[in-house]
Amino acid sequence: MNYCQKYLSAGLLGIAALAVGASPAWAQVSLGRASDFSVLGATVTCTTSVIAGDVGSTGAFTNTGCTITGAMPPATNAAAVGAYADFLDAYAALARQPCQFNLPATLARNAQLQPGVYCTDAALTATDVVLTLDGKGDPNAVWIFRIGTNATGTGALTGTGFTVTMAGGGQACNVFWRVAEAVTMTDSRLIGTILAGAAITMTSGTNTLAGRALATAAVTMTNATVIGCDTLSDSPSCKPKKHHRHHKHHKGHGNGHDGDDDDDGKGNGNGKHDDDDDDDGDKKGNNPTPFKIKK
Repeated sequence: MNYCQKYLSAGLLGIAALAVGASPAWAQVSLGRASDFSVLGATVTCTTSVIAGDVGSTGAFTNTGCTITGAMPPATNAAAVGAYADFLDAYAALARQPCQFNLPATLARNAQLQPGVYCTDAALTATDVVLTLDGKGDPNAVWIFRIGTNATGTGALTGTGFTVTMAGGGQACNVFWRVAEAVTMTDSRLIGTILAGAAITMTSGTNTLAGRALATAAVTMTNATVIGCDTLSDSPSCKPKKHHRHHKHHKGHGNGHDGDDDDDGKGNGNGKHDDDDDDDGDKKGNNPTPFKIKK
């Protein structure tokens, strides 16, 4: 079992399965240059936190007492513009993934999900929930969560005491949370890449993210830990090829740096995309076919 599989503990008994069905025959998720970053946003504010990986911002970057193992602004300013544009493309593409399973607005306390595309019409709330993602022996299995599939493109993810674990060979970096609006985590341990249509906030309690935090607006962290996909494992599915090279900074101090004003990688500015609500995917089936990741 590699670090991707065991980073957050998965020992659960009596887990209730929410859904059984088939995965689409072929689905690809490409983050492009955004896959190089552990944290990427229109602004990034980091306070007494730890980030394993690179940090990028198309605007301001403030670092107060954070330890960052990768590169950070201003060294990443140029790369962040292109990465942000690719992130917006991925955000839009995920909105077009046909839904296979519908999730309730409030997750059950103990749930287990097989690979697939899971959707909520509006917001998703998880309070004191342990969610296990079971790869059923397939390290290439993929989970996509589309939160806010309604016509107006509204829906936030709010987790309080929310823990996600991997089982059955599942890989943290093959999990994607496409959220129409903001993501707010409190005392939570999340797995996967967050693609937020607004801000990502991890400032209350102690939060851990094994994956990536990508936001169209601000990423704000206090006493949080983000373990990026470059760090999680040597597995190809968890460690994408780097698109840029720059000097690594091992620790950050002081008041931070302003981002590069060249923000033409922002697309439409607010990062919002209309959801293509192609939700007529099969809800049932047998012998799930694995997703594959396009790097």
